[in-house]
Formats: sequence, structure tokens, C-alpha cells
Amino acid sequence: MILLGVDPHKSTHTATAVEPESNQQVGTMRIEASLTDYRRLLAWAKRWPQRKWAVENANGLGRHLAQWLIARGESVDDVPAAATSRVRELSRGGRRKNDEIDAAAAATVACLQGDGRDVEPEDHTTALALLDERRVDLAQVRVRTVNQLHALLRDLLPGGAPTQLSADMAAKLLRSVRPAGERTYAA
Repeated sequence: MILLGVDPHKSTHTATAVEPESNQQVGTMRIEASLTDYRRLLAWAKRWPQRKWAVENANGLGRHLAQWLIARGESVDDVPAAATSRVRELSRGGRRKNDEIDAAAAATVACLQGDGRDVEPEDHTTALALLDERRVDLAQVRVRTVNQLHALLRDLLPGGAPTQLSADMAAKLLRSVRPAGERTYAA
């Protein structure tokens, strides 16, 4: 069995293959976070028929890759970033940090410390949660925009705008605003 630790970032991922019995690195690959490179990574990993993936922060930056791997029948563990940090601190070299070391630390944590947990495939509830989050975000943006518009109209019009403000009413009120002072033009 080979452990494939992955240190994910926004635009790149680094995978390191670790032989669990000796804790030796047997290969490393850095890819772009793209479907094309995900395929390259999986093709590279297939040289080890018995493999398990250990993705650091598989519910965060590593989420897309972890779910992509699961959809292809791969076994994936989620490894907390704090756990890889502990392994890195205790290993030779102490506080050195780079993507290859972090990926190997993720593999080590999953195997030796048992800090990894199985990543489950996402289902329709995940999609609904994402849609609900987007709906809440849009509602918050709308409320913030309406509040800003009320503040603006309060500064421009005596008494401000009515509480129940529609877009048409706001446009009509804004069209009625005229400067109160003398017009002066710069030469």
C-alpha cells in the first residue's frame, strides 16, 4: 500500500507518495488545479495499484480534488492541517515547510497517527446547502444595498425615503433631486 499525501492550494496541488513501512518518499508530483492535471495525477498514481489518498483540508482547498478522486473510486482521507503541522514539527528538519514536505506529512498523519478520516462522497444535500448559502448571500447583499440607498436618500431628501422602498420609487425619488445652491463652473 502506498499513501499519496496531497498539499492543496488554490491554483496548484502537490502530491507525495510515501511507503508506509519505511516512511520513505517514493515520488512527488505538482499539478495545476485543473481537470486535465487531475487526470495526469491519477495516471501517475496508478503505478501503485494499492493506494490511499490523504488530502490535507479535504473539506476546504482540497475539496474539489478529493471529491473528484472519490467519484473515480479512489479511497480518500481528510487530514487536518494542524495534524500535518505537528508531524512537520516533530520530523527531521524541524520547522522547514514546503509543499512536498506538507504532502508527505499528510500521508504520514493518515497512516501512522490515524488522524485522517474517510471523506464521503457529496450528494444532493451538499448541492442544496451550496444553493442555500448563495441565496442567503444574495439576500444579505440586497438588504445592505437597500440600507445604503436609504442612507443616501436620507442625505438628499428631507425625511428620506419611505420604509417600503421599491426600485421604481427609488429611481423616481433620485430623479427629483436637484442641487440647492448656486451653480458654479470651473474655468
